[in-house]
Amino acid sequence: MKSARMQHCTCQVRKIPKFKPSGLHASYRTSSRFTELCLQGQYCDAVVRVEDVDYKIHKFVLCDSSPYFSPFFSPRWNADTMVFDIHGLSPDIMQLIIEFAYSGSVLVTKDNAEEVTLAADMLNVQGVVQACSNFFGEQLCPENCIGIWQFTHFFFHPDLQRKACHYITEHFDEVVPCEEFLQLSLQELADILGRDELNMRNESNVFEAILRWISHKHEEREKHMTVLFSKFRMALTSTAYIYMDVMTNELVKNTECQKMISDALQLIQYMKEEPSCALRNPLARPRLPSAILLAIVGCTHKNQSGGIVAYDAGVDRWIKVANTLGHPWKSHSTAFLGGNVYTVGGFEGLLCHNTVTRFNLSTRTWHEVAPMYHRRGDLSATVLNGYIYAIGGFDGLIKLSSAERYRPIDDEWEGIAPMCQPRSQASCTTLHNKIYICGGYDGREILQTAECYNPETNQWIMIAPMIQRRCGHGVIAHAGCVYAVGGHVDYYTFLSSAEFYDPKDNRWQLLSSMWTIRSSFGLGVINERIYAVGGRSLLRSTRRVEYYDRTVDQWIQACNIEKPSSKLSCCVVSGIPNMAEYAVPRDSLPFVLLEERTLASRDSDFRVTIASLFCQSST
Repeated sequence: MKSARMQHCTCQVRKIPKFKPSGLHASYRTSSRFTELCLQGQYCDAVVRVEDVDYKIHKFVLCDSSPYFSPFFSPRWNADTMVFDIHGLSPDIMQLIIEFAYSGSVLVTKDNAEEVTLAADMLNVQGVVQACSNFFGEQLCPENCIGIWQFTHFFFHPDLQRKACHYITEHFDEVVPCEEFLQLSLQELADILGRDELNMRNESNVFEAILRWISHKHEEREKHMTVLFSKFRMALTSTAYIYMDVMTNELVKNTECQKMISDALQLIQYMKEEPSCALRNPLARPRLPSAILLAIVGCTHKNQSGGIVAYDAGVDRWIKVANTLGHPWKSHSTAFLGGNVYTVGGFEGLLCHNTVTRFNLSTRTWHEVAPMYHRRGDLSATVLNGYIYAIGGFDGLIKLSSAERYRPIDDEWEGIAPMCQPRSQASCTTLHNKIYICGGYDGREILQTAECYNPETNQWIMIAPMIQRRCGHGVIAHAGCVYAVGGHVDYYTFLSSAEFYDPKDNRWQLLSSMWTIRSSFGLGVINERIYAVGGRSLLRSTRRVEYYDRTVDQWIQACNIEKPSSKLSCCVVSGIPNMAEYAVPRDSLPFVLLEERTLASRDSDFRVTIASLFCQSST
């Protein structure tokens, strides 16, 4: 019967790439003539029998493919033996293993992947195990990731196990509605729910997931509520949610759950009184962020080396990532693509560069990649459809209208159509598969104009001009619109104003201004908020950070960056498996000792609060 975990794989048939031959007999695998003779049964010195099927083989070929066969064919034990029985697998699978031993390739499909994996694991044919692991890893989706993760408990392949587990935690909201979620064991579910890496839109989704799992086999599973409830970080929700959705559920009426509810309410009250405080208490411990904001700080003074800092929105703190940049210069631009951060162009003193460096987020190492065609400082950069676009800037002599793009898989740059006008110290962003660039300096004046690039037609077109001329500002896409924030209009006039562009009606509108006037700062979107980081405020750099919440049209102060910084750039990083290395360590957060209180002693208060909440909702 076909396993349920493979029913949702989308790839019908896939030829696994050949593995690089290794060992004393590597050369024979490159000879198609020799492989043909072997498969025809010529010059063979042994027979492998599986069930009633015989396969003529060469001992040294199978021994070279796996150490499993070496003692099997050892002359010391089997000097006169020609036929060797192998049990525990089917003839068809043995055929694939033998073909791999000779050719270095194996055909894996959704129908045979599990059986091939288990056979290769039993026979210790690591080349096939790796091929199957790659196949499973490419098939991961919400419908099968749990089954693949559970499958790694039977054959141990740590890379696939980590990848499958990361997929579950990264896509938890999509995984919970799937059938496989209901088949998790208590220990497996508790393990998933207890992970800091668990990513969901709201912590309340954990409680809803617990209820779904229990209701699938209610009588059998309701006794596990206390264990699973302890994994629900209730203090990360709201008092209203606890009163109206948690406390009203019959599954939490036992003493242990009631105590956890009481503790969570106390922790919420404590954090309201200390709004900048994040706690490591189990019921309040923040999950790791699904995305972080990296600020790449340039070298604004001769003795500075720049560096990278990361903002953890879950605890409102910054941590240091790297003390140096790939190159010690400023006025660069930054992009995140394929698990790497790229710094593009910039100045070293008065010298402008076309250099591009890549920061590997897994190894924390810098590597230089192909340089741009043009030297560019004060340029704009963005990512679209797997390309990094470098637009405009200053080459040391003139302001540029030219633009080019980089494809990492080819390590090559290619030119694209130039903009309608030169722009240095402009800013750009990507929205709806188009690039928008606004403002900047053309060598004569600071610009109010904006334009849009369509990669399908390789054309730039002018769009409605901004309300305010801006240079050294930030531009970012958010909630279907393009936001232009801050900047300056001359050497002494810096801006705190902000505006947004709606492509549907080709119109700019003002929004509330920042608290801080700033230019040459970083901008990024985290958790549906636009963060403005550092920059220059009149004649000095600033440490100040604030974010814009469009639901209330307000800018709100956030944790300041450690050092005053201008000429910096920001990018948002997501989807990396080692996110914990770029977040504030959860074990370093303070622990609060709670007072011994019970729900019973506060029942009247709860009833009053619940009643008032219902009154508010009804009005």
